[in-house]
Amino acid sequence: MELNLSRVDYLHGGSSFPNCIKILPTFSEDKAQHRLVVANREGNVQVVGWGKSEVITICRFNLGTLISALSLGGAVGTAKDKIFLASGNMIRGFTKKGKLFLEFDTNLAESIQNMFVTGSHLLVCGKNVYNQYEDCQDTGFYVSDDEITAVLALQVDKVGKLVPVISCRDRTLKVMDKAKVRYLFHLDGIPTALGLFNGDGGDIGSDVLVGSSDGCLCLVSIGDESAILRWTHDTETSAGVTCVDFYDVTANGGKELLVGFDDGTVQVYGIDGDDYQLVPPRLLFSQTCNESVTGITGGIFGADNFEEVLVVTYSGWVYGLTTETIDKKIRVDDGTFSISVDTRQKLEKLRTEIDDLQERVIQERDKYQTATQTASSGFSVVPFFKVNDKMVLNREDASYLLTIEVESPIDTILIQSDVPIDLLDVERNSAVVSYSECEPDSGNFLLVTFRCQANTTRIEVRLRTIEGQHGTVRAYVTPRILPKCCQVRTFSVKSLSLHVRSHGFDVNRPYNTLKINGTFSAVEMHSWLSNCIPEMPARAPSSGEAAITFLSTFFDTILHCTFSKGTAEFKSDNVSTISILKDWITKEATNKKINLDIDCEFNDESVLHTLQLIRPKLDGYLSLTKQVALIEALKEIQAHDPDFEKILSSEYKYILNNADKLKAMHKRQPNYLDRLFGMITDLYIDKHKYNGINVKSRVPQLMEVLDKQNFDALVDFFQAPIYETRGSYI
Repeated sequence: MELNLSRVDYLHGGSSFPNCIKILPTFSEDKAQHRLVVANREGNVQVVGWGKSEVITICRFNLGTLISALSLGGAVGTAKDKIFLASGNMIRGFTKKGKLFLEFDTNLAESIQNMFVTGSHLLVCGKNVYNQYEDCQDTGFYVSDDEITAVLALQVDKVGKLVPVISCRDRTLKVMDKAKVRYLFHLDGIPTALGLFNGDGGDIGSDVLVGSSDGCLCLVSIGDESAILRWTHDTETSAGVTCVDFYDVTANGGKELLVGFDDGTVQVYGIDGDDYQLVPPRLLFSQTCNESVTGITGGIFGADNFEEVLVVTYSGWVYGLTTETIDKKIRVDDGTFSISVDTRQKLEKLRTEIDDLQERVIQERDKYQTATQTASSGFSVVPFFKVNDKMVLNREDASYLLTIEVESPIDTILIQSDVPIDLLDVERNSAVVSYSECEPDSGNFLLVTFRCQANTTRIEVRLRTIEGQHGTVRAYVTPRILPKCCQVRTFSVKSLSLHVRSHGFDVNRPYNTLKINGTFSAVEMHSWLSNCIPEMPARAPSSGEAAITFLSTFFDTILHCTFSKGTAEFKSDNVSTISILKDWITKEATNKKINLDIDCEFNDESVLHTLQLIRPKLDGYLSLTKQVALIEALKEIQAHDPDFEKILSSEYKYILNNADKLKAMHKRQPNYLDRLFGMITDLYIDKHKYNGINVKSRVPQLMEVLDKQNFDALVDFFQAPIYETRGSYI
């Protein structure tokens, strides 16, 4: 770490949305204080500055409706000091003093979720629709098959023309030309945040920084006919990137990269000014708060001549990470505390505000009780509270991270599942966990309660699913508010839950093929697959034909899907994947009474290929288990013989030096070996299933072979001929 920043809380602006904070430009050459524009979902917008010891409101107005996007704009070559707000399908423009100068109805069928303003051009995106306007005149639109996550445009004064770039959940950047896709650029992760590099696109204005849902950053150079990936940087956090910005925090003449994450992490990166396209950024500062970050920017706000990073959290707290040394305001002289005049004034003001808030709470509680008794016959009205939740698949360990965040502190969260899942340990989770007995025969496989600590507004739960099992996970969220109430959030677990979108298809692998013909439409097949595989496009392909590739995060096997009206073909180097897909599509077609003609082509080489992919995971976990089993014995011998370590082999020295790390890795993966054995068993059953042979009676023998931990013996068992047929699958 090369940068020291101190946190200063400024104000609470209400429930926020992505990129809801902006810094208004200053026209002074000196390091004068900036003004902030802060908006919240409820429609409140305020422009604030900093006085001697408190936030000063320059102007405040309310749109009377939910706000979904905030952007600054201005004429090309001038300062971006105009405030643009998106609400529903309306765009409103305000001056920095809060005067309305534009009210434009886009007439979009969808609510605006993302917006970008550059010069006279306005770019807006709904969930799937992209529209662009020039001087409020519609110049084109584009309908994306998958959800749009962000939009921006290269600087017109640098590249000479309007070049919009939109990011989508199908892991692509779409470079537009007159509202048509000029070309696609494939990404490894789902893009969640876009930003012009250095705020202006870099040296020639064509560099775009992309943040993804798996916590990676990458720099992409946008060309006329294709894009180039300059570098990819792993931020070493599994949380998704929510916002990015650039500002010269160190005051050295070059801008730093500011990044906010959905787990509350804020990071500041230094950039190599000359070789920024070749050298990834280096971490200068990192800090974590208890809420997800929704907005980040840089400026001079709380004190003259001191740069700071300004952050907005999900519940609406606005705070700064300033370069000013806060400790100097409180000094210790001869054992007594000496507090500066400014600090003393702040403390007195805080005490006054606390007293006022306590009085207001008492008054509002009395009003609430009176209102409920007169209007609801004595019954309390259930309050409404917002929940920010998501369940995201982590490619590194093939597990799902369930995140639940509430504006007010959480009391308890009860998680119930009607499908078999494993609950994994999360280091940052401080809640008390209580398991309840379940009856799987009644469809209840998991029932666990999390009792949260005081002031906990965000909780993470890591789950691991089993492919071939589909169902629902429900989270019952109870906050610490009165009267007691609860919200139920539902998450679907799909049959091929451990698959993610991929853009690569290796034609050299041994594939099993499933061919289906019938009277179904492309929309129906798309619907069936959407209920079976994650990350399917939100809309059926407009062309009527689709070719989509998926990658298994657990085995690294591939599933390639192509379908159109009346025909579909699926290829996978894992026969179990084909078996699961065949069973699901057959079930869906039977429910709709659609006849199918199914043809399966089994490739015997794919089984050995899949086993070879499993082997590193199997050997790695068995080695980890042996290492953990040796830790206590080695420590006991070390305690009785201090010179014992001198004669140890390098392997045993590694175990002793990394004992805590090895134990943590083993603890994070409960039942991992059982999961591997279960998947190998399914592979063995599915291998013979396509030959019409039921081998379930040989499963105990397979388990004996697995217990011997001999991979060659396992391969021999798979390849041994089976002559006895105990029941046909066909």
